[in-house]
Amino acid sequence: MTLMHYLVLSGVLFTIGAVTVLTRRNAILAFMGVELMLNSCNLALVTFSRVHGTLTGQVMAFYVMVVAAAEVVVGLAIIVSIYRARRTVSVDEPSLLKG
Repeated sequence: MTLMHYLVLSGVLFTIGAVTVLTRRNAILAFMGVELMLNSCNLALVTFSRVHGTLTGQVMAFYVMVVAAAEVVVGLAIIVSIYRARRTVSVDEPSLLKG
């Protein structure tokens, strides 16, 4: 595969993730869309790292994975606590976080 194939795949994955975030009402599916977008960025970083022959992009992709793991832990904890209190995880109800 060439550089263009990897970048097109990265763009397609990012687009699918962005559409998921913008169209889904379930918070868990929105988180999955964000994770898909982060992974598509990782693919682009690793692709450019390989093309240029350095490890900089791969190190940055590793940091993105660490931040994504922390984001998932915190995000899912918030979603679970909201679900326990309100029995819904819809992102259309902004009043969920009001006291």
